[in-house]
Amino acid sequence: MNPLLAEWIAKAEGDFAVMQREARVRRIPTYDAICFHAQQCAEKYLKARLYAAGIRFAKIHNLVALLDQSLAADKSWEVFRTDLSNLTMFAVAFRYPGESASRKMALEAAHACRRFRLVARRALIPRKGKSRSRKSG
Repeated sequence: MNPLLAEWIAKAEGDFAVMQREARVRRIPTYDAICFHAQQCAEKYLKARLYAAGIRFAKIHNLVALLDQSLAADKSWEVFRTDLSNLTMFAVAFRYPGESASRKMALEAAHACRRFRLVARRALIPRKGKSRSRKSG
């Protein structure tokens, strides 16, 4: 695997791990952090997909804009438009005073992230033990 692609995936997985840990906290959970890291995980997987496809992308946090670009590489990701649109709001707004995520929002963000992550990982990470067959001529 290309080292930069591996780094994008590792960064996405780091955000996923933080989201998962925070989601298990029972005493004083930080719902904003769950939502933020869910958004960050999805953003980094989108950027990994774009990188893998050789598609240039801007340093933005809008997951729908990144999705629109990624559809050139994989049209099946269109099914995530609503989830990614909902996650986009957690990139900035909930990190500062004035807005806070609820438990319900955090649960929904984590669920959306998990769904998207599964598909992104299948698209980007080669399965171990899978041999490539060659056609004999």
